[in-house]
Amino acid sequence: MNPNDADTLIERLERLHAVGIALSAEKDIGCLLAMILRTAKSLVNADAGTLYRVGEDGCLHFEILLNDTLNLEHTGSSDGTGPFQPIPLRLPDGSPNDTLVVANAVLHGRTVVIDDAYAEDAFDFSGTHRFDQRTGYRSRSFLTVPMRDHEHQIIGVLQLINAKDADSGAVIPFSAGARALTESLASQAAVALTNRRLINQLEALFESFIRLINLAIDEKSPYTGGHCERVPVLTMMLAEAVNETQEGPLADFSMTDKDRYELKIAGLLHDCGKVTTPVHVVDKATKLQTLFDRIHLVDTRFEVLKRDAQIAMLKAKLALRDVRDAAAEARLDEDLARHLRQLESDRAFLRQANIGSEAMTAEDQERVRRIGTGYRWIDVEGRPANFLTEDELENLTIRAGTLTQKERETINYHIVATIKMLEQLPWPKHLRNVPEYAGGHHERMDGKGYPKGLTREQMSVQARVMGIADIFEALTARDRPYKRGKTLSESLEILGKFKLNGHIDPDLFDVFVRQKVYLKYAEQFLDPEQIDEVDETRIPGYEQSVAQQK
Repeated sequence: MNPNDADTLIERLERLHAVGIALSAEKDIGCLLAMILRTAKSLVNADAGTLYRVGEDGCLHFEILLNDTLNLEHTGSSDGTGPFQPIPLRLPDGSPNDTLVVANAVLHGRTVVIDDAYAEDAFDFSGTHRFDQRTGYRSRSFLTVPMRDHEHQIIGVLQLINAKDADSGAVIPFSAGARALTESLASQAAVALTNRRLINQLEALFESFIRLINLAIDEKSPYTGGHCERVPVLTMMLAEAVNETQEGPLADFSMTDKDRYELKIAGLLHDCGKVTTPVHVVDKATKLQTLFDRIHLVDTRFEVLKRDAQIAMLKAKLALRDVRDAAAEARLDEDLARHLRQLESDRAFLRQANIGSEAMTAEDQERVRRIGTGYRWIDVEGRPANFLTEDELENLTIRAGTLTQKERETINYHIVATIKMLEQLPWPKHLRNVPEYAGGHHERMDGKGYPKGLTREQMSVQARVMGIADIFEALTARDRPYKRGKTLSESLEILGKFKLNGHIDPDLFDVFVRQKVYLKYAEQFLDPEQIDEVDETRIPGYEQSVAQQK
């Protein structure tokens, strides 16, 4: 070997080392496969090449083809419908498919070198010949190398075609040095490919586990089902809109693919603490519901009051028998009928109050109290008692929704539980902000939120994005028991007021409206009747961009 050959070999070894580092850094499987094949071709100066992976079905599946002379690059299709069909490693009778070079290399775990495919009798090159006839190409020298991973399992096969002389460009056989370099590269590539697939599988398993938790949370209540699914989607929609913003205070915000993945995971986990929330609170569809709806107990008491009134009337009539006062008896009938109508009216009113609403009036709250203390009944222990207990009064006078203050605190604790749970996990570097992003969606810009009372300056843009997504999803959700899903115009009006009172980030809200994130979300998740016409100029607090103003 002359000095020039030694220099060339050293240069190739240095490139091989650099390639090993690059292969380990590549995240995309498709790009990784292309890098493997391009690098192999370059290392040994091959004109063309193909790469196959070993499938669980006992076949070799085509992944990528490169041919410099034909200026051809072709990748395999995931559904197997492309021009290159899977190659079975064994024939229908179970015997090895040794006549095909790539199958032979895998079956026997060996490198196969062919100097001239047209002079080779040991292998079937009919498919290669047909390709050459169709394209005018001349496939001559072949180097076929199995790819072994760190467990010595063959996961694929790398095939290089037509080694070329560096000076003349003529097709030559592959040298022993080319074989050694390709085998080394194939080993590195197999490990990198296996590692990347393992990482992808672990990430997929991790996300599936998160979705499993979210499914359990959503399944706890038919009235919040889908919330854990929709909020992450809206979060990413708004984050991408901010990423595309080229003017204003958020023009410098940008996200890498790692940033996107981190925010996606945070969105998926933003309510994971709800697994600790009692089901009877999460699923409280009416004000009197605990393990069952206690309005039926109230119904029973009304029936008791009606029967007591009827008995009292009949007793009064009996007392008038000797007197035979028909007018007095008629008045008793009228009084009873009037009293029964009032009882029915109050009963219907309490049943309606029990459903809950977005804003119960003070007059209705006072009427509940009058009913609760104005009527008296004999309880199961035979003692006179107020018609409604203190707990029932508290619940039936809830101003908005179906939860008491204590129950709201129980619900709100889910964000504390979320933070505690997420801070216990050993997050890798690229996911270390997940607890902060997920744990901040109930904070307010003015510091009046919970659980930490953070101000806008103390929060990341991502956490503020998630706050808007969480609120907008709740406003438009169709599955709440005490309200209908609001229309776009109604929801944006409320969000605009939230901007003005320091609840949500003002700049993010402007992007939310300006980039029509609300409409993209609506088209995917809202009922058609909720998607009404929005006059953005009438949204409270909304500021158009400079371009829009012009």
